[in-house]
Amino acid sequence: MDINNIKAIFLDIGGVILTNGWDHESRQKAAEVFGLDYEEMNRQHTFVYNIFELGHMTMDDYLDTVIFNEPRSFSRTAFKDFMYAESSALPALLPWLKEWKQQVKLPVFALSNENAELNEYRISTFGLHQVFDGFFSSCYLGVRKPDPLIYKRAIEICHAKPQECLYFDDRLMLVNAALKFGIQAIQHKNFETTRDILHKFIQ
Repeated sequence: MDINNIKAIFLDIGGVILTNGWDHESRQKAAEVFGLDYEEMNRQHTFVYNIFELGHMTMDDYLDTVIFNEPRSFSRTAFKDFMYAESSALPALLPWLKEWKQQVKLPVFALSNENAELNEYRISTFGLHQVFDGFFSSCYLGVRKPDPLIYKRAIEICHAKPQECLYFDDRLMLVNAALKFGIQAIQHKNFETTRDILHKFIQ
């Protein structure tokens, strides 16, 4: 990789900087905490989650379909609070990135599958504006990874060529989708290896 040819850096959020916003582990935990039938909940979730992450469904619409499709002993607010609380920073990388960003001139963007409400909560709560110059989130672009269109739109907005972009994702499938599009993509495995690569861009 020739770092001098890189014009933009993209990072996934869930699994790289923060925990995933609302993955199967969080849903299993919610089922235990709130006394839900996980299998039934997950069936409903599977039907609508793509729509949710594409920004075509609000969190309240999602909850109406998946959770509050029958009377519950807990409130909507309590369940939302639980969903938000499932987001946390992964060790080491986020504080390092905030320092690193002050020392690089390249634009840095988030490229992630996120629903609108959790996306906005995570950006605000964890100060992600200190890392990213913009957010190419599925809920804003109306397309999800691994659809090649999300990579195409992000690159076109940046006025860059695929080979001029560097992308980190923890999921190999999404790394391979970016590589197929021509992006220089790297699987994020741990803080140290990603840090060592990004450190090369400090000027």
